[in-house]
Amino acid sequence: MKVLEGQLSIQGKKIAIVAGRFNSLITKQLIEGARDGLVRSGVSEEDITLAWVPGAYEIPLIAKKFAEKSDIDAVICLGAVIRGATAHFEYVAGEVAKGVSRVGLESGKPVMFGVLTVDTIEQALERAGTKAGNNGFAAAMGVVEMLSLIDEII
Repeated sequence: MKVLEGQLSIQGKKIAIVAGRFNSLITKQLIEGARDGLVRSGVSEEDITLAWVPGAYEIPLIAKKFAEKSDIDAVICLGAVIRGATAHFEYVAGEVAKGVSRVGLESGKPVMFGVLTVDTIEQALERAGTKAGNNGFAAAMGVVEMLSLIDEII
């Protein structure tokens, strides 16, 4: 049996990060985690492009625009949707997840979902670099592994 696994090191790849400005206290930490992970894995700072969008709901459209560009190899989507006392959370979280997934499938490029969907600001902070690690870093590692795996397959 031949087993293919992506490595955690890549060079020469161009990565776009799309980040929701809403809850930017959290998102900025996710971005830094993603940047750190990419650079540690061999991606040059000059090969990382960051685009801010108003909130999480707008992420899929800009992710799609980046995925359509021939000079972008992968997209990392970062943001934070925090449950409140309204149904807003379910609508936004669900639509963002579906949209990001659709962009990846339609483009054939890795499009990582690094949008936190949490109940409280404390949970968001935990996932943005405190107790539970940094989901931005995890999303970057996912992109690196997927790009490496795609290179093995092709």
